[in-house]
Amino acid sequence: MENAPAEICEDTLDIQTLLNLGPMAPVSNTHAIYAGLRRDHPVYETTLAADLNSPDGNRSFLITRYADVKGVLRDDKQYSSDINQRTMGVVMGPTLVGMDGREHLKHRTLITPSMTPRALKGDSFRDVVRKTAEATIDSFIKDGAADLHHDFCFKYPLAVFVSLLGLPSDHLDRVHRWGIDLCLVAFDPAKGISAAEKLLDYLTPIVQAKRNEPGSDMISMLIAAEIDGEKLSDFEVVSFLRLLVLAGAETTNHLLGTACYVLLHNQALMERVRGDRTLITALFHEAMRWESPIGTLMREATSDTQIAGVDIPKGSGVLCQVGAANRDERQFKDPDVFDIDREDNEHIGFGYGRHYCAGSHLAKLEAEVALNTLLDRLEDIKPVAGKSSRIIGFSFRGPDNLPVTFNAA
Repeated sequence: MENAPAEICEDTLDIQTLLNLGPMAPVSNTHAIYAGLRRDHPVYETTLAADLNSPDGNRSFLITRYADVKGVLRDDKQYSSDINQRTMGVVMGPTLVGMDGREHLKHRTLITPSMTPRALKGDSFRDVVRKTAEATIDSFIKDGAADLHHDFCFKYPLAVFVSLLGLPSDHLDRVHRWGIDLCLVAFDPAKGISAAEKLLDYLTPIVQAKRNEPGSDMISMLIAAEIDGEKLSDFEVVSFLRLLVLAGAETTNHLLGTACYVLLHNQALMERVRGDRTLITALFHEAMRWESPIGTLMREATSDTQIAGVDIPKGSGVLCQVGAANRDERQFKDPDVFDIDREDNEHIGFGYGRHYCAGSHLAKLEAEVALNTLLDRLEDIKPVAGKSSRIIGFSFRGPDNLPVTFNAA
């Protein structure tokens, strides 16, 4: 099944059509649609959009205002994450994103320690990640040209991921492709389920081998984690790894890609950041706000309630459009402007509440090291004349390509 029509007229695109294009919709002009929704329909019923229906046939709603999205993510008793287990859980297995209450707390306590840079590689973690970035750049630096999206932003975080897991480096591309297919389960069930089975078959013997002969990698740490005498089963470890393949690599990929896109299209900012690397943290936070890599988070109402005066019946799915919320003019001044000097940038690009991204520190550090290395190794980075690049997507959002020329430093 194709993910979208070959030609899309974005000037006349409406929200219903956008929803039906799937999570990886090749659409750039989504924010004009979101602005209209925030103004006129901040709670928009999506029940008729087949790929967004509740798995139990209940009603579903899309929310786009910052205060509403943050409120839903904060209140994990009124809005359950279990709906994710009944949708993405089909391909992921049991993961943090589909758990509530004590179950979520237990698994987060088991998993979070393995996601810290110090736990993964100790004091040498930054050096390990830097070497990965150097090696990725080495693969194209002699050419004087590259597609930074594919050759760097795509390959680098996956190379880090594979290194942290202790997997063979030549398995990069196929593991990532399976991860991308996982998120299509609602739009293309056969492809999503096939990818899940391939990852299960691939990862299970690796987990079993590391349980017998543990090392210092993330898989070994997950296997060894224990709380109140309980440990993760092999299937639970594999399920978490499948989530990491998708969410972990994709977040860093798109975050880094959006930051590069902004710098390429604003050479003055490029030189400012090159000269003052302390700005990189603010650059990435603004990139997370301006184009959130993970655009949607799903919850389910546990009882009858209201959002912005609209009745939400018990069992309804509530799709939180994080990307729209991070452009809400009620929260951010000039929200469509990328402003590295923005004050009080309380974006929710990494989520909010108990389900705040467990790997956020890891993702930010990976991206910081990557951009520093890129600016150290490449000079005069310019977009290729006559070749366009766009930031596209609905649930996952980032550049489609970043063709550049450069000189080796």
